[in-house]
Amino acid sequence: MLQTTERLASTASERYLLIYSVSVLFIVTALVVIFFVVFLKRKNKLMLEKLEQEQAFEAEIVQAQSETQEQTLKNVGWELHDNIGQLLSFANMQLSILKMQVDNETKEKFKDTTEALKESLAEVRALSKTLNNEVVLNQGFEKSITNELNRLKKMKFKSAELEIIGNKSEFKNRKHEIIIFRIIQEFLSNSVKYSEADNIMVKLNYQPTNLVVTLQDDGKGFDVDEAEKGSGLINMRSRASLINANIDLQSKQGEGVQLVLNYPLN
Repeated sequence: MLQTTERLASTASERYLLIYSVSVLFIVTALVVIFFVVFLKRKNKLMLEKLEQEQAFEAEIVQAQSETQEQTLKNVGWELHDNIGQLLSFANMQLSILKMQVDNETKEKFKDTTEALKESLAEVRALSKTLNNEVVLNQGFEKSITNELNRLKKMKFKSAELEIIGNKSEFKNRKHEIIIFRIIQEFLSNSVKYSEADNIMVKLNYQPTNLVVTLQDDGKGFDVDEAEKGSGLINMRSRASLINANIDLQSKQGEGVQLVLNYPLN
């Protein structure tokens, strides 16, 4: 009887010890898990904060670059209008005075030169306006695009058209008009320099929450992978990132180029 009692006491003691050990193990495991979860959350928070800081820093750099470019373009526009424009105006005036001092037969020989000088003066003045963001804002987004296309049509393209779909929506920030206009200008400039295109199209599709801008030419096209490394597309993507817009570029050799910019209006 005594042995049985001792055996039962020993069994109970072992059970309590086992329960105690399991409880301690459970508590230690729970503490380790909690510590690990807290550590991961803290780590993820620090990584997220670091990423946000890096993104904010990059955005500030791009913003500073964009503002510097805008100021440079404005200065160039002023130089074209005030200096080169004045010189061309003076040359045109001098030519007009000279024409008055010669006979009719000689005047005819001045005709082509006079027309070329007038066209050059008009081109310089038109270009100076597109480089000045204040002028672009005063003219309006769509009017500025039309003026740019008309200017390029005189220079190079058989057709350069603007198509507008939907009802125009106001931009949430008027500076965004300038950024999108500069992206369009960059595309048009690249088409002039490299595409060998005859026709170019700009389409503005005003949707309820987005503006989709489609730019397309019928030129020789290029390898998109190579274009991704070029400064032109990098510049356009950098500008687009400032306004939370997306850019998709499609092109094949001999099939022209299409760029689609998706800008959130709200």
